[in-house]
Amino acid sequence: MQIELKGRNVPVTDDLREHVEKRFRKISNQVPEVVRMEVEFAHENNPSIAERECAEVTLYLKGKTLRAHDHARDLHHAINLCEEELCRQVKQYREKRRHRREARISAAAGRVRPAL
Repeated sequence: MQIELKGRNVPVTDDLREHVEKRFRKISNQVPEVVRMEVEFAHENNPSIAERECAEVTLYLKGKTLRAHDHARDLHHAINLCEEELCRQVKQYREKRRHRREARISAAAGRVRPAL
């Protein structure tokens, strides 16, 4: 899985890169290698917002785009929240594909005509 990191008002450090790779390792094992993931970090400068750190993750799958967007007081926590949300979405996507494949196979098995 190709991971691209972007930062708005936040420097992308090696610590952040390692944390993202560690947290999204489970998802990378569930999707093909050609998948691209973009992680964007942002810091809101508005003092009235309590949860200023923002993480947005976009996962580009074949024919499907999954997104997760979360705010937190700490950037690492926002990344963790995004990972949990995206993990749930990937699981749901895989189950849906598996059920469609099984339905297609069972429908094809039911259409087989006996030999005359």
